[in-house]
Amino acid sequence: MMGYGIIAVSGNHMQFVDAGTVHNTSSHMPDRLKRIFECLDSLIKHHHPTEAAVEQVFMAVNPDSALKLGQARGAAIAALVTNNLTVAEYSARQIKQSVVGFGAASKEQVQQMVCRILGLAIVPAADAADALAAAICHAHTHSTLLKLGAADPNKLLVLQGMRKGRTRRR
Repeated sequence: MMGYGIIAVSGNHMQFVDAGTVHNTSSHMPDRLKRIFECLDSLIKHHHPTEAAVEQVFMAVNPDSALKLGQARGAAIAALVTNNLTVAEYSARQIKQSVVGFGAASKEQVQQMVCRILGLAIVPAADAADALAAAICHAHTHSTLLKLGAADPNKLLVLQGMRKGRTRRR
């Protein structure tokens, strides 16, 4: 399962656009990667984001799991760059630090802060909340880059990720 989250940013205001999870029922890895690519491609064509943020791969204890995660992440990044999106990468620690203020925050803490920051009444699934947190982290980074004169102030920032107020499955 892979989460996605889309926000729109205008100045210091962030607005929830979409979030959810991509579910894979196939046990055949090429089919799983194809599903990730196609789902993200469809989301991009529907929402027209201008930038994307993804979580960097962490070293898992199980090498097989790390390889599968890397392949899934590769399929996601391929969908993003195929659609000409700029892709920023952040570690899980950077994302949690940006959203919660603590780099070792729990999934529940991330979910609660995402709800607070975006004004959500419904708590998104953990994977969707993680994706929204990556988008928020990128928005914070983008804001800092604007202040330093290193980003385009005319670019609307919309990031990877569900219909307002509810979570849906793809």
